[in-house]
Amino acid sequence: MKFLVCISKSPDTTSKIDFTDNNTKFNEAGIQYIVNPYDEWYALVRAIELKEALGGTVTTITVGGAADESVIRKALAIGADDAVRVDCEPTDAYHTAFQIAEYAKSGGFDMVLCGKETINYNGSQVGGMLAELMDLPFVSLATNLEMNGNVATINKEMSGGVEVVEVNTPFVLSAAKGMAEQRIPNMRGIMAARTKPLQVIPPAACDALTSFESYALPEAKTECKYVDAGNVAELVDLLHNEAKVI
Repeated sequence: MKFLVCISKSPDTTSKIDFTDNNTKFNEAGIQYIVNPYDEWYALVRAIELKEALGGTVTTITVGGAADESVIRKALAIGADDAVRVDCEPTDAYHTAFQIAEYAKSGGFDMVLCGKETINYNGSQVGGMLAELMDLPFVSLATNLEMNGNVATINKEMSGGVEVVEVNTPFVLSAAKGMAEQRIPNMRGIMAARTKPLQVIPPAACDALTSFESYALPEAKTECKYVDAGNVAELVDLLHNEAKVI
């Protein structure tokens, strides 16, 4: 089977976030980037597991500049066979999905996987857009994936339970927590990643449909108030009159 896994970068969760140009641009100075965890831990690892069980290849694709190659190499170190980088900076979810779709349409892939969202924008848009652009079925927020021939049985969480669906290949899937367990690259994988193929391709022409007007940081967290365990009346008063949650 041929698997295509979408890989994106995200700021490390310990990075201090700031904005420039009157809060219209993300300040990348001093930011340490990592592979987006939903792409890495769930989509990529499950594709590698299926390749190991069923045979085939795992290709990763990233829309980004040369600076993204460090996160691409990590995906290769974990076990992907080769990688593709579309040589442009993504402007929004549609632009990213369009670039991936233009490459994937002619690739003969049985499955295209991505994480359910990126941890910086939390948009959950690329998977659905990608499926629409490729005219393929889309299963979102998948937590388990098993294959029987060309039929996939997929579990996805829903309100009050679990939904089980079946879909024939090819299809697009977004992976959520539970799909797989994180893999740590070993030294052999890290060394092999240096020589695995990384193809750089030019971007396809794509109109910009959105723009970012401004960014804002969330309000600073207030100090915690502690209430004596025996003073229920004070706790109720604070929840009702100050927090306004009851």
